[in-house]
Amino acid sequence: MSAVKPLCFVHGTLVLPGSSVPDGVLVCEDGRIAALGRAAEIRIPNNSVVIDAHSGLIAPGFVDIHVHGGDGADFMDGTEAAARTVCRAHARHGTTSIFPTTTTGSPAQIRAMLDACRAVRDAGGIDSGARVAGIHFYGPYFAATKVGCHRPEDRRDPDPEEYRAAFASGLVRIATCAAELPGAEDFYRAAAAAGCLATCGHSNANWSEMARAYAAGMRHVDHFWCAMSSVPAIRERCGYPMQGSMEQFVIFHSEMSTEVIADGCHLAPELLEYAYRMKGAARLCLCTDANRALGLPPGEYAFGPEESGSTFVSDGKVASQPGRGLASAIVGMDTMVRTMARATSAPLHDVIRMASLTPAERAGIAEETGSLAVGKRADVLVLDATLAPRRVFIGGEEFA
Repeated sequence: MSAVKPLCFVHGTLVLPGSSVPDGVLVCEDGRIAALGRAAEIRIPNNSVVIDAHSGLIAPGFVDIHVHGGDGADFMDGTEAAARTVCRAHARHGTTSIFPTTTTGSPAQIRAMLDACRAVRDAGGIDSGARVAGIHFYGPYFAATKVGCHRPEDRRDPDPEEYRAAFASGLVRIATCAAELPGAEDFYRAAAAAGCLATCGHSNANWSEMARAYAAGMRHVDHFWCAMSSVPAIRERCGYPMQGSMEQFVIFHSEMSTEVIADGCHLAPELLEYAYRMKGAARLCLCTDANRALGLPPGEYAFGPEESGSTFVSDGKVASQPGRGLASAIVGMDTMVRTMARATSAPLHDVIRMASLTPAERAGIAEETGSLAVGKRADVLVLDATLAPRRVFIGGEEFA
């Protein structure tokens, strides 16, 4: 019999994938959810540690599938200390499962990032913050015209030796490549065969290129409307007749999912509403795309590897590169949730789903986490009326 006392969350509203349950109770034993329901229906074990939600929300921990840094560190710094710093930074904002995301960088820098994240994942422990659920192999296979804030010198076409080694590591769960690059379809096939969510990002692909990518296994587009093709951009690249872009392809195909950066700076409310209405909560994820400036004062910082990354400026609200546009976000998933709740017609249970179950489903970890369900890991948040995380539990242990 376990010596760890059960956790019992009371006096709060349970947030489930399709509904909310007022006056709910959640019981966790041995790091797993053991029971949940209305207070009148659930027996509270006598030896429980009671967690009072104080009329707030009892919600699943957030799952971030696209995130680079925080608290002065970037996963691409390539050290265990940096990876642990980022995981802790995002746990404060309610993220309990995290997918460290590569930027453009040299093969050696990417290998160092993978090794550091593996070490943090294997060490585990609540002090490490958000659990490393897998790697998002994101840079370096970007279109030359869509590199965004990443260091352009380090972008390259898909290298089979490089990406096959990364997939063989067993770490990568999400894999991005611009669909128009030579070798992209082989990349998608290899990613899908490795059990990864194959995605297209930092791309100027047209409809035909997206269709070939889809046939090869691509099913997701990174940060919608950011560093991606549009009809006017395709016209400039391919001429007339005008062709469909990534936007039309994602909206048209029901199996395609995407993600939005709902920090209040990247996308206006009408675009967030449009994305929600067109894709729905089961195919739209919230992501942070946060960089190392999260949690730090305004100033200049490096995006990607500290020693060689491109420079950006944080004004305390968002990151940018003068003359080049925005340079990812500097806030956590709790801000994305609050913005989405305020700016769209999505009910709260759908907003929470987009930050938890939907990314978990797309990344292939939903059997373990992403929603409050019996048998899943006890990744649980207590949110107050403003949707700010007041208490964060990862596998039944409180992060403080």
